[in-house]
Amino acid sequence: MVPKIERSFITPISEKSVKSIFDWFDLNKQSYYALGWSYLGNRQQMEELFYQAIIKVHKQFPRFKNETSFETWVTSIFITICRELSENRSLLTRVETESRQDIFKALDQLKVNEKEVLVLTYLKGIPMEEVARLLQVSVEKTKELLLSGIQSLRNEMGERSLYNGCKEYQKDYIDYLERTLARPKKIELEKHIYHCPDCQGDLGTFQDVMLTLINLADKMEAVHVPSGFMESIMERLAVKEKQRQKKNKKRIRNVLVFAGIFTILIGIELFTGVFSKSYYTWTEKDQELRAFLQQDLGESLNLEAESDGVKIKIKSAIADEVQTLVFYEIEDTEEDNQYFLDAFDGVFVENDYKIMNTRAYPRYYPPDLEGEVNTEEKNVYHGRLSLQPLKSDNGTVKLKITKINKLIREAADQNGIAVYGGMESETGEWNFEIPVTKQPSVEYALDEEAIVEGIPVRFDKLSIAPTATVLQYGINIQKPGKRIDVINFNNLEVNNKKVKADSNGGSFLETTYEENWIPMQTHFEPLFVGKPTEVKVQFESVYFTIEEPKTIVLDASQEYPQTFEYAGSTMSIDKVEVGQPTKVVISNPQNRSYEFLNFQIVGEDESEIVSMELNSEGVIVDKNGVEYNMNEPISYEEIEQPHHYITVFKAELHPNTAGENIIPKRLEIYGYNSMNYLDDIVKFSLE
Repeated sequence: MVPKIERSFITPISEKSVKSIFDWFDLNKQSYYALGWSYLGNRQQMEELFYQAIIKVHKQFPRFKNETSFETWVTSIFITICRELSENRSLLTRVETESRQDIFKALDQLKVNEKEVLVLTYLKGIPMEEVARLLQVSVEKTKELLLSGIQSLRNEMGERSLYNGCKEYQKDYIDYLERTLARPKKIELEKHIYHCPDCQGDLGTFQDVMLTLINLADKMEAVHVPSGFMESIMERLAVKEKQRQKKNKKRIRNVLVFAGIFTILIGIELFTGVFSKSYYTWTEKDQELRAFLQQDLGESLNLEAESDGVKIKIKSAIADEVQTLVFYEIEDTEEDNQYFLDAFDGVFVENDYKIMNTRAYPRYYPPDLEGEVNTEEKNVYHGRLSLQPLKSDNGTVKLKITKINKLIREAADQNGIAVYGGMESETGEWNFEIPVTKQPSVEYALDEEAIVEGIPVRFDKLSIAPTATVLQYGINIQKPGKRIDVINFNNLEVNNKKVKADSNGGSFLETTYEENWIPMQTHFEPLFVGKPTEVKVQFESVYFTIEEPKTIVLDASQEYPQTFEYAGSTMSIDKVEVGQPTKVVISNPQNRSYEFLNFQIVGEDESEIVSMELNSEGVIVDKNGVEYNMNEPISYEEIEQPHHYITVFKAELHPNTAGENIIPKRLEIYGYNSMNYLDDIVKFSLE
C-alpha cells in the first residue's frame, strides 16, 4: 500500500561542496518538493526551504555518520526546516492559502507528530523503520501515530466516524493493509473480522484514508516543479558564493614601536590606567582586533595548537548577541604557505547545542588578501571566524578544527588587485577551549516607513552590538502581484559616523512573525559610538518579483520562430521540436526591464510527469552599463551591482516513460524578476 522510494541515486557525496549537494537535491527535487508542499504550499517559502536545506546540509555534512542512509539524514534536516518555516504560515496571502487542497488543510490541523508520520510514510514513501529513526521514536510508537493520525485525518476531512472496533486488533491494521503481518496473525485477524462488523468498518475506514493519501502522493509526483525553481535557488547560492569570495580591501598602517615610547606608556599606566589601550595600538598587528581590544571588548588569549607543522593560535574572542567572533593566526612552520579557516567546512564547536544559539547563522568573513598584516610574511595568515552567539553570559567554546584551506595567490587582475582561486586544503586536528564573555548590546526602537517600488518598508529596530550593527525592518506583502525579495543597503550613518553594509549580512529574520509583513535584517560594520541621536540609512538596490501571467499556445506543426509581446518587450519562440527529448527554445532580448522569467511548459497530457532540463545564455551588465558574457570567466567581485539578463532559454522535456514523446501545448508564464538601483536615504531621530 505504501509507495516505496526510488533509491537508485543515493550515491555518497565524498567531496563535500554546495554544488554537489545542490546537484543531489536537483536529482531528488520531485519527492522533496512534494514533501515541502505538504507543509507550506507556497513557492516563495518552497524556494527558501530548498535554499536553507542545501546550506544546512553543506554545513552539517562533516557530522554525517554512515549509521543511517544519506537520504534519511537529509530528510531529517529537511523536515526540521519545514517545521520552522511552517510556523510562519500566517505570512501567506489569502489566495495562496485557499489554493491548497482540502487534504493539505486537513493535514495542517493534525498534531505535529501525527502529521509528520503520515506525510513521511505515505507522501514521501519512507519505510516505517526509517520514519521511526527520523522521528526518534520506536517502530511501535510510529504505528500508534499512524493509527491516531489516520483517525484524526478522517475527522478533519469531515467524515467524523467513530472507531468502534476491538482495540486489541487495531494495532495490526497497518501491517495487514501493508501485507507485512505475519501469517498466523493475518489468519487470526481475518477470522475475527469475518465475525466482527465493527472491525470490518474500522478496517474499511483505515483503507479509505490510506488510499486517499497514496492517491495524493501519486498526484504530487505529477506536480511539476515550477520552471526556474532550482535555477532561482542556484542563483541565490551563486550570489552567496560570490560574496564569500569578495575581498576585504581594508589596509593596516605600519607602526614603529620605540622603546622610549613604550617606557613612557608604562609610566602613564601607573598613574592613569590607560596603558592597555595604547599598548594594543602599538603591538597588535590586526587592525580589526586592535579596535576591539582598545575598546576593552576582549582580551588577548594566545591559545596554541599544532598539527603536522601547522600552528594555529587563537588570539582573542569577542561575543555578543549577534555572533562569537574569533580572531586567529595560522603559521606554517615548515613551508611558505598561508591557510585560512572556513566556518562551514572543517570547523566544529563540539558543545554548540549546550552553550550556543544553534538557530542563529554564523556570518561569513572572506579571506583578507590585501591587508599588510597578511602580506608581510608568506607563511602566516591572520583571520576572523564567526561562530554562533552564546546562550548565556559566558561559556567555554570547545573548538575543533580538522581542515584548513590554502590561499593560492594568482597574478593580480587589471586593476592591480590580488585574487585567489584553485582551492586546496590540508587536514589535521587542532583543539581549543576558548573562554568567552558575552558583551552587552543596545537596542533602539524605530518608527519610520518608506515606500520602495510602491511597497511599504517599515524600519523596526536598530541594534548596536560590539561586533556588528544590525538594522531590522519589515517588507509589506499585501500588494497583489508584486513583492520585494531582497533589499540591499549601501551604508548606515549614526552621529555622523558612516559604516558600510555587510554584503554577506542580510537575511530573513526567523524569530519574529507578523501577518502581512516579512521581517528582515541587515548587518553593518561595528559602530563604536555613544548614544545615537540621528540615524540615516541609504539604499543601494532592490530585487523584486512581479506576477504577470500569460499563456502562449504551442504547436509543433507550426513554423517557428514566432514572436509575442510580454512586459513591454518582444519575445520569440525560436524552436518547438518534438522528440526524445522534446526541445523548446525561447529568446528574450536584453533591452528589457526585467532579468529572469518564471515559466513552465505544459504537455498535451497535463497529468503526465515531465522533467524539464533548462539551460540558458545571457549577459551581465554592471551599474555603469558595461557588459560581460556570462559564459566567459568573470571576476564577479569586481562588478558593481550587476544585472543578470537571461537572453536564451533552452528547455528539454523528458517523459516519465521511456520511448514516449512530450507534445508541448502551452507556455505558461507566471511572472518575472528584476533589480532596480536606488540611492534614497531614510532618516530617523532617536532623541
